[in-house]
Amino acid sequence: MARTASTMLALGTQAPDFQLPDVVSGQTISLSTFADKQALLVMFICQHCPFVKHIQDQLAQLGQDYATQNLGIIAISANDAKKYPDDGPDSLKTMAQTLGFTFPLCYDETQAIAKAYTAACTPDFFLFDANRQLIYRGQLDDSRPGNDKLVTGQDLRAAIDAALANQPINPDQTPSIGCNIKWKPGNEPAYYG
Repeated sequence: MARTASTMLALGTQAPDFQLPDVVSGQTISLSTFADKQALLVMFICQHCPFVKHIQDQLAQLGQDYATQNLGIIAISANDAKKYPDDGPDSLKTMAQTLGFTFPLCYDETQAIAKAYTAACTPDFFLFDANRQLIYRGQLDDSRPGNDKLVTGQDLRAAIDAALANQPINPDQTPSIGCNIKWKPGNEPAYYG
């Protein structure tokens, strides 16, 4: 479990498109799925990582709290399911159903989408505005496994609320910390390691 930080992709970066299967419904999800949403949150998560387990209830709560607002949410897992079967589509489906996710959880089997977003860790968060330009990337909040801080989602929620209110978002953002994405052998991106 390598403790890894977000790459902190440049603010203003255009959201890369994707076509990924939702592990629950089987439907293909893409950027256009959220075309009518004012903002879009893309989260890279997995099932087995202790950093994700630490915040998974808050992720489910985020989905519920913003379900009636103009925010699209998608979660993506890109871990090598051959080496980490707990992060394969079947386990991810169980995770989504058990936690009551109200948003699609997709599996990035080729890991191409994780690379396109320069996702480095689980969890890794990317928030885009109506033009699908990056306005926030960083931590959910400053709670980590073992640091006894309450999981509130305050950093990410503040960014989402500002985006939905058409308010500026503080560019001084703290990287997310988590387990590194489990790249398939030979598929590690240049920014890994």
